[in-house]
Amino acid sequence: MNRDDIAAELFRMRDKDYALLQARIIPTIPAERIIGVRTPALRAFAKDLCNDGDIGEFLSCLPHRFFDEDQLHAFIISREKDFDKCVASVEAFLPYIDNWATCDQLSPTAFKKTPERLLPRIQVWIGSNKTYTVRFALGMLMQHFLDERFSTSYTDLAASVRSEEYYVNMMIAWFFATALAKQYDLVIPYLEEKRLDNWVHNRTIQKSVESYRITDEQKAYLKTLKITPVGKRREIQ
Repeated sequence: MNRDDIAAELFRMRDKDYALLQARIIPTIPAERIIGVRTPALRAFAKDLCNDGDIGEFLSCLPHRFFDEDQLHAFIISREKDFDKCVASVEAFLPYIDNWATCDQLSPTAFKKTPERLLPRIQVWIGSNKTYTVRFALGMLMQHFLDERFSTSYTDLAASVRSEEYYVNMMIAWFFATALAKQYDLVIPYLEEKRLDNWVHNRTIQKSVESYRITDEQKAYLKTLKITPVGKRREIQ
């Protein structure tokens, strides 16, 4: 299928109410770029296109015209099993990602099998000047390196990121909240020693307190570590 055939199929699957919802929760995307195809339908369409094997033209037509095409692109790449092909496709696509949803949906199967080969690419991506390339790098670090492969060198890498971009800082907070849930004793010093940006520090605590994976005792302690903004007094409990 060529790009016009694919676009026509996306419009056939359109849900206008869903398009309105997406426009509200993804403010960086103009509403007119959102067709409104639900995620399960997009995943199924990506699978069909991959099975047909004729997706090269679509993947090369960047930037895409519609948000839903970006989502479809992410799902297609995520199905690629060959590591080298997957990395090449990811790096061709990353500069064109312009929203948190597409960034977070990009979760390649190939990276799960050989994460040690992924780490050097993460180290490159995290130094990018593009918001969603950095967010993607942090997401991959969170997804693949907080369990049995954990090292504080990875939390050091995430803590070194300084950004004025909301969607980068939110991902850093998400990363550290997840790290606390999985490696609490090794990660809590990053908050105790105030090694994060103040906003990220407080948002990490907020997300951790909301998590069911953090114990009540840990939550109570985390609340004591919140940084009070200059000019505001801590309320007496």
